[in-house]
Amino acid sequence: MIVSSIKTFGKYCMFLTQVFRAPDKWNVFFKSLIFEIYKLGVDSIPLVIIISLFIGAVICIQMTLNIVSPLIPSYSTGLATREILLLEFSSSMMCLILAGKVGSNIASEIGTMRVTEQIDAMEIMGVNSANFIVLPKILGFTLFVPVLCVLSMFFGLVGGWFIAQFTSMLTVETYNYGIQAFFTEWYVWYGIIKTIVFAYIISSVAAFYGYYVKGGALEVGKASTNAVVASSILILLADVILTKLLLQ
Repeated sequence: MIVSSIKTFGKYCMFLTQVFRAPDKWNVFFKSLIFEIYKLGVDSIPLVIIISLFIGAVICIQMTLNIVSPLIPSYSTGLATREILLLEFSSSMMCLILAGKVGSNIASEIGTMRVTEQIDAMEIMGVNSANFIVLPKILGFTLFVPVLCVLSMFFGLVGGWFIAQFTSMLTVETYNYGIQAFFTEWYVWYGIIKTIVFAYIISSVAAFYGYYVKGGALEVGKASTNAVVASSILILLADVILTKLLLQ
């Protein structure tokens, strides 16, 4: 297993040397980049908003139900909701969800191109297929993911505000004070930095698994599954490392 993992990592590194090269035609590259930003990033906005609203509401409810000590100020609900969203959910958990949506999309799309011999046709014509297909996907998703992170943070807090507004669990004034109390701007940048790293992991790993598919439709499905699993594991590993490095 260790030897197989080392071989896979080496193959992945060689794959990246093909991907990160100057495009042959910059106008075609920029058209592909805009298309991938819209397909992988903009199309993910509704999913991010819906999930963030509900998770923010659930976090607010959980904090309200569990912070019952008279020694803990009532505004701690808003403060805890904000910290959970900024530090972990809007970066790590959201990217784990996007690994399922975006990662499987990339792996299955490139895998289908491989099994239908479209990639082979590009290579016969002298086109760097890895660079032509994969680079716009990696850059497009990585460039747009900070927008998804900020939207997740905002709508998560809005979800908590709905609980304060439409229930009697806590007042809106208390919640608003809590989400402003002891605010640390670095936590926002910390979340954005993590999402950029996670977006690179999702897009590059998914493209790698899709690019080297062998067989037919069944293998494309397996590659999509493997891409999501590998991306999720690497995201969790990177989360630990980045947290140690950025929050010392």
